[in-house]
Amino acid sequence: MPRYLHPALVVADGWADYELLATGDGMKKERWGRFVLVRPDPQALWPHTPSGGFDGWGDDVDAFYRRSSDGGGHWDVRRKLPEAWTVGWRGLTFRIRPTAFKHTGLFPEQAANWAWMHERLQAWTAAEDRGRRAAESVSAPRVLNLFGYTGAATVACAAAGAVVTHVDAAKGMVTWCRDNAEASGLGDAPIRYLVDDAMKFAERERRRGNRYEGILLDPPVYGRGKDGQMWRIEADLAPLLDVLKDLLADRAAFFLLNTYTAGLSPVAAGNLVQDALAGRGGALAVGEIGLPVLREDRVLPCGVFARWNGDRA
Repeated sequence: MPRYLHPALVVADGWADYELLATGDGMKKERWGRFVLVRPDPQALWPHTPSGGFDGWGDDVDAFYRRSSDGGGHWDVRRKLPEAWTVGWRGLTFRIRPTAFKHTGLFPEQAANWAWMHERLQAWTAAEDRGRRAAESVSAPRVLNLFGYTGAATVACAAAGAVVTHVDAAKGMVTWCRDNAEASGLGDAPIRYLVDDAMKFAERERRRGNRYEGILLDPPVYGRGKDGQMWRIEADLAPLLDVLKDLLADRAAFFLLNTYTAGLSPVAAGNLVQDALAGRGGALAVGEIGLPVLREDRVLPCGVFARWNGDRA
């Protein structure tokens, strides 16, 4: 059984090209490189103090995402935005493109998880190197990224020397991941880009006997697979974890569950992973992940995580 560590708050504060400038009234103001956006965030429940124009968020705002009564929304653009632009993190480059669903193609708080996985992969490689004769080569660690979205985590793991399998049910997101890899100078990196349903792919991998030194997943609350399969996190997450435990290599580096689900506490996420990895040692840390708000003495919560690392890493 993994050692259970106490819940923690991990803050992604190592950005140069991104800043969370202000929050409140269910909104957040962010700087993405040269551009400033305001968009909804359901966790920003505290009041916002108006400052300047453009509906009280400041004259420096380039675009404001406004929700509509039918549940959608649109970008109210004050200054013309390019169709896409890039931001950098630790030598990697990610393409930003505001979408019709308020997203930009990147979750900046996940930089804390990218850094952690990079450390785990480096530690795994060093442990493997110490355990073999100098004349023998060390195989690259294999990483599986399910619900991979636009692939920032995939690119970060590839930059750490991993062979990565990137899986997402949306073809557009998989294409975006490839674009991010190419923008980061990793167009020739060993990344498999797959448009597939997470559960179906995991089940096939188990039948094939494939194993990974690192597994990460960031599942949505609701979703649809490539062939229209429904995903509901409260019903489908535990069965998926039960399959993934069989895909984790004996000498594994990490297992990471991250989710932005208001109803799932860090302890609940940890209990799910603890049950799935009950036959292993290692350590399991759970907590919240967040972003510091530049102009306020607070952190915006951005989800929960359960991180497991093996004894040899």
